[in-house]
Amino acid sequence: MKRIITYGTYDLLHYGHISLLKRARELGDYLIVALSTDAFNWNSKQKKCYFSYEKRKQLLEAVRYVDLVIPEECWEQKAEDVKLYKVDVFVMGDDWKGKFDFLKEQCEVVYLPRTPEISTTQIKKELGK
Repeated sequence: MKRIITYGTYDLLHYGHISLLKRARELGDYLIVALSTDAFNWNSKQKKCYFSYEKRKQLLEAVRYVDLVIPEECWEQKAEDVKLYKVDVFVMGDDWKGKFDFLKEQCEVVYLPRTPEISTTQIKKELGK
């Protein structure tokens, strides 16, 4: 079984997120999504989410491409997650290109193109949030 992992906040889940999850899942048999916790988002990213961690987790678990949702609690956990979950492919959007190349010693690293016309930041701006 080929295992894939990706990371993100997935607030205001939209078709760009779904596209990324679908393309990530197509790279293997089992997709793990490490979902940023509320504390990690606030303390490390200064980002306040519209939906709580539990609600975002519930939404992701309903997406047919996602097999498992785990908490992302710090930037440094990625290498440990790759080992713990026996990950074959680490996937991120191409806005992170090169940032996780250090994981190439443990698994394949793939940066997928983002859906250019949509982003949570854009949605929040348009809603005046």
